[in-house]
Amino acid sequence: MTDPSNAADLSLFDALYNCRAMRRLKPDEVPEELLIKLIDAANQAPSGSNAQRARWIVVRDAEQRAKLAALNKTAVEAYVGPSAGRPAELPHHSAEKRGRMLASVMWQAEHMAEIPALVIACFQFDEAVDAAAASRAGGSIWPGVQNLLLAARALGLGAAPTTLGLADRTAAKQVLGLPDDMEAFCLIPVGYPMGRFGPVTRLPVEETMRWDRWQ
Repeated sequence: MTDPSNAADLSLFDALYNCRAMRRLKPDEVPEELLIKLIDAANQAPSGSNAQRARWIVVRDAEQRAKLAALNKTAVEAYVGPSAGRPAELPHHSAEKRGRMLASVMWQAEHMAEIPALVIACFQFDEAVDAAAASRAGGSIWPGVQNLLLAARALGLGAAPTTLGLADRTAAKQVLGLPDDMEAFCLIPVGYPMGRFGPVTRLPVEETMRWDRWQ
């Protein structure tokens, strides 16, 4: 493989295997043309019936970012609280690694208002829907989110999707000015990473795949 630290050399598989969740991001402005390029890449993803109902809000205004950051921080504090029930470690994720991940989540919560661009992945329906009905449209949103993450990696930008900042659905819709027929699915902070890209650690395929049937 080529050097995964050099965005210009990335192949598709380089990007796939070196697309870490980058939560610590610099406050440096991301050029508008790169943000447009991310959304254009996201729009290339498949959607149900090719309806192409994904909609994207790129939040750069400081006041708007501060409002979304406040919603996210409230949700993160609940997520990491003593009654959240989060496991301290997993068979494939040691307590030390989970501690580092949690520290990065907390850093993002404290600094989200400083991150230069917050991308909100939305879906536009034909009519107003409730949260349960809206969740069924996720199959037409998440492929676009993954495209955006890979495009960001190829451009040397850091990104990591989160749903916590949208947990208060009513408040998020108000901040974003969403009409009744539009729902927000995911918040993706985007910026230049403070750390270095590198390989991700994932379960081996032997543990996650079977041929023809599971048992």
